[in-house]
Amino acid sequence: MSIYWYRLLSLVLVSLFIVTLSRPKALNALSSAVFIDLNDALRRFDADKDIGAMVITGNEKAFAAGADIKEMKDLTFSKAFAEDFIAPWSLQTSQIKKPVISAVNGHALGGGCELAMMADIMYCSATANFGQPEIKLGIIPGAGGSQRLARAIGKSKAMELILTGKNFSGKDAADWGLAARVFESAQECVEGAIATAAVIAGYSKVAVKAAKEVVNKSQELGVREGVEYERRVFHGLFGSKDQKIGMSAFASKQKPQWTHE
Repeated sequence: MSIYWYRLLSLVLVSLFIVTLSRPKALNALSSAVFIDLNDALRRFDADKDIGAMVITGNEKAFAAGADIKEMKDLTFSKAFAEDFIAPWSLQTSQIKKPVISAVNGHALGGGCELAMMADIMYCSATANFGQPEIKLGIIPGAGGSQRLARAIGKSKAMELILTGKNFSGKDAADWGLAARVFESAQECVEGAIATAAVIAGYSKVAVKAAKEVVNKSQELGVREGVEYERRVFHGLFGSKDQKIGMSAFASKQKPQWTHE
């Protein structure tokens, strides 16, 4: 497995991080080795002060067609439990502070579907093929599939999909609220994700980080606690230079020149 990454400098002079899963013969099947590379890329992205947002994508045939079954088939309970197998697959949801967009084309099954859902924003093409088919292998989703799918589309629909192993399309993902946008072609999907990432990267990194944090908290807290948490973060931003820059620029009808402080 090789994952390659590159920095894209857009017309508005913002830096993005584009990671393309590249294991075409295996339809980008995921494994622990894959996630060593992916997590390294995520850490590089998060630590680079110049980069404002990230896009993860695959190719037209597959975003990631599931986990590498060869790695799992002989795994024992004691080994899986002792080594906390699959836990590192969720790094981006627990440690990455900058926005991540998944651009999904082709198959996104099992771990591939889970990886797509870990992103802060999901874009997909209409013909993308999603699913959590683990039940067909005698197991269940192990990297958050049951939790994120149920939160996104509701318990009943998620239960049906996970218990039957049925796939669903990119159009379904958008209709059900799992994906933020759906595109007619794979190229439009990736270009759309890059365009949105460029917009995000053009804002104050302090405000963007805070916005991601409070939205994610909505998945953990009740409404009352969430609103109180949001208000505290909102108040805190009045201690940033970018708040003064942004509001002064708005009042004088100028474009803000963010310092990211």
